[in-house]
Amino acid sequence: MHITHGETGWIEVVCGPMFSGKSEELIRRLRRAQIARQPLQIFKPRIDDRYDATKIVSHSSQTIEATIVSTSQEIAEAIRSDTRVVGIDEVQFFDKGIVELCERLAGRGIRVIVAGLDQDYTGAPFEPMPQLMTVAEYVTKALAICARCGAPAGRSQRLIGGDTRVVAVGAAESYEARCRRCHVPRIEATTGELFDDKK
Repeated sequence: MHITHGETGWIEVVCGPMFSGKSEELIRRLRRAQIARQPLQIFKPRIDDRYDATKIVSHSSQTIEATIVSTSQEIAEAIRSDTRVVGIDEVQFFDKGIVELCERLAGRGIRVIVAGLDQDYTGAPFEPMPQLMTVAEYVTKALAICARCGAPAGRSQRLIGGDTRVVAVGAAESYEARCRRCHVPRIEATTGELFDDKK
């Protein structure tokens, strides 16, 4: 629980690889705001329809209702005047205007909680997450468990060879968590190269 002056807004970022509990942590914080009867609004990107069209769903099957939007501008237009808490899941899927929007909302005294991947499948920073982490008051980096060796995992391994798009929505059929040692930064065309042990 973060304690600040009642009229002060701030930004909280929950980041990490897939299967690290980011959405679960976002839902936990938003549920506490609901219990405290704080007026809140929750958003998720239209592109993320893996588990449900209108809910944020964690890999552990926790859910919370959300408004579906495609751009940061749609979020800005949807914010009500009485809102005190804003939650945004899969924030890496939004345009770069999401950073300015989060800052503007925090400047208005709103608590902004966002969750998303901090790295893409190659291990590179996943924009606009680095900018959000820079301007946030609180950053929580979650780790998963490496699917290969059981070590703490900070990267998302894409399992589908030949797909070089940065944004490719998927779940356990397309990705798994990997540690630094087991992660293969570049997707190769053959599964053999994906799963060969690194020397």
